[in-house]
Amino acid sequence: MTPKGKKHTRTREKTVPRQKAPAHERPVAGVSRADRERLLHGTHHDPHSVLGAHPVPGGVAFRVFRPYALSVTVVTAGLRAELHDDGDGFFSALVPLEGVPEYRLLVAYEGNVLDTEDPYRFLPTLGELDLHLIGEGRHEQLWRALGAHVTTRQGVSGTRFAVWAPDARGVRIAGGFNFWDGTGFPMRSLGSSGVWELFVPGIGAGEAYKYEITRPDGSRTLRADPLARRTEAPPATASIVHVSQHEWADAEWMAHRADTPVHDAPFSVYEVHLPSWRPGLTYRQLAEQLPAYVREMGFTHVELMPVAEHPFGGSWGYQVTGFYAPTARLGTPDDFKYLVDRLHQAGIGVLMDWVPAHFPRDDWALAEFDGRPLYEHHDPLRAAHPDWGTLEFDFGRREVRNFLVANAVYWCEEFHIDGLRVDAVASMLYLDYSREPGQWTPNEHGGRENLDAVAFLQEMNATVYRRCPGVVTIAEESTAWDGVTRPTHHKGPSGFGGLGFGLKWNMGWMHDSLAYMGHEPVHRRYHHHEMTFSMVYAYSENYVLPISHDEVVHGKRSLVSKMPGDWWQQRADQRAYLGFMWAHPGKQLLFMGQEFAQGAEWSEAHGPDWWLLDPSYGAEADHRGVRDLVRDLNALYRATPALWQRDTDPAGFQWITGDAADDNVFAFLRLDADGTPLLAVSHMSPVVRHDYRLGVPEDVPAWHESLNTDAARYGGGDVTNRDVIKPEPHGWHGRPASIRLTLPPLATVWLRPA
Repeated sequence: MTPKGKKHTRTREKTVPRQKAPAHERPVAGVSRADRERLLHGTHHDPHSVLGAHPVPGGVAFRVFRPYALSVTVVTAGLRAELHDDGDGFFSALVPLEGVPEYRLLVAYEGNVLDTEDPYRFLPTLGELDLHLIGEGRHEQLWRALGAHVTTRQGVSGTRFAVWAPDARGVRIAGGFNFWDGTGFPMRSLGSSGVWELFVPGIGAGEAYKYEITRPDGSRTLRADPLARRTEAPPATASIVHVSQHEWADAEWMAHRADTPVHDAPFSVYEVHLPSWRPGLTYRQLAEQLPAYVREMGFTHVELMPVAEHPFGGSWGYQVTGFYAPTARLGTPDDFKYLVDRLHQAGIGVLMDWVPAHFPRDDWALAEFDGRPLYEHHDPLRAAHPDWGTLEFDFGRREVRNFLVANAVYWCEEFHIDGLRVDAVASMLYLDYSREPGQWTPNEHGGRENLDAVAFLQEMNATVYRRCPGVVTIAEESTAWDGVTRPTHHKGPSGFGGLGFGLKWNMGWMHDSLAYMGHEPVHRRYHHHEMTFSMVYAYSENYVLPISHDEVVHGKRSLVSKMPGDWWQQRADQRAYLGFMWAHPGKQLLFMGQEFAQGAEWSEAHGPDWWLLDPSYGAEADHRGVRDLVRDLNALYRATPALWQRDTDPAGFQWITGDAADDNVFAFLRLDADGTPLLAVSHMSPVVRHDYRLGVPEDVPAWHESLNTDAARYGGGDVTNRDVIKPEPHGWHGRPASIRLTLPPLATVWLRPA
């Protein structure tokens, strides 16, 4: 078999006779005993210093390590030399040449001859700057340095593999191209960086691979690439060489997404679990359906539950093994890019859940990656996550911080993601999170704060905001940590700088308001504060009001099923609650299925009960009505700056009455930048209240009802205020004027100046 692209014949080539002397009599050409042992056992740090072609006295020594080969021949321009079989897969020869030529190898196996380049004739492909940045933990595009990259070296196409494994005694590449035996493909260690590297010629996109790591104790482990940008579909676990071919068509979206800060813009989020939104759909099939549905419903953004690769579907993506790869369950990375692209073209922003708090213990992934704790903390008490049986990252190790910070940037830059909702921030911030006394050690100041995690979150946020204009980071943080959304350079009373998030989930509002709604109306007067307390701290952070997947699983029941009473009352309560929620200061988030009052808890096995919207089911007033309300809420919300323009400004909110506990009434004003008001009135009793008097600003000559959750088209009793409502010069609620309304039962009413 001749080298690819060249014709070699016996008449044109000089043939060097095969050397017959035993290996121990040819020390110049052959591999030394020590090097042989290290290569055979996968513990060689510098195979390139031994293998390949090397100038020596008398010519060039060629050394090749190809287990199971029958023979190896070196072919250069005008010369071919069959190497001596030194045993154990080693072949060598001293060829009388002036210098090292370009050459290829003909490797003969049983029934096959492989014409290939020699990986060990190429210089390292990682530059000094890359290694310096990796060593400093400051490589903000780490995925461009580590992982598998199709590239060309000296005119030869192949794939460069690079992995960080500082405790490994040796690392080799195993894949489909070498029948998953990495013995003949040892990588070189690039000094103190802890990075191992090898350029493998002839390997391209689509090849499956793993790293075979020799651990400090001499045992071996086969690991997926932590920086793999594509993976096999679970339960398979190999990494796949990937080259993106996607051409983005969202230039207009990307050019303008930073025009208005999210704090001053409408922000209404539809949370989606992609595998179960409509089960069985791929990324590309979702791209044909999801943007149209979200746009019709009027949401400004979708939030995708974690899309990074994970082995167990039942974790919903929250136990990640492939931090740089979208799950292969639904398609390729380019397929996922296509989905994001189509959402952007439909004018919809894309947020995704990001999980830097922990990772699973699977023995083919990150856990003790190179034989010792590497990504996890070296202290077992610090490493073990007490709630989920997983491992926590060592946020104090600069390379681990770099891995995560670069990962956040990666999703935003490579996939055009518009925001990251960071999962389980509280579990990162506190050393004693879910731990008993004696199970944790205080920080250097004697406190419970995880100073390493604080520094990591600050670095991540600062880096993302600097590199990716228009992107927002959102914290799921369930405690009263001070300054979650404060800039990192502004210190608060605690002495810490802000964490630097753009928004924070308002878990307190969610728990309190759902607790209130869960009471029978006759008892709600005793829990009135649960609906008003949120305004005490509403401007301490920049908030999102979340009704997320966490609230509709594990026996918590769906949103409508949390409400008391019969089916009519439950639907009325949900409609009133949604009207209250959309008027309350803060951004909005609703999990799929809740927009049409799904009665069952969410299950990842079958997703939302879309059949409830089928007209043949007779659900026009039941489920379609709630869906129509959500669509109208979003439309009115986006068209009413008072509801979002001053979300972070206390001057954008005024109570009309926050203490009408006996009436179960909440009334307040929202004001836009020009002072134009919206009056929101929520009535949480199942009775009609006629001529209910509310104080109003005296400078509004008339009001009209712009939304009523009791309207017939939403499935309500249609108790509405159809006529224009004019104020009377009758002081009420501390205001010089007042209006009289008819309050429908279990309903929210919005009024605007007529």
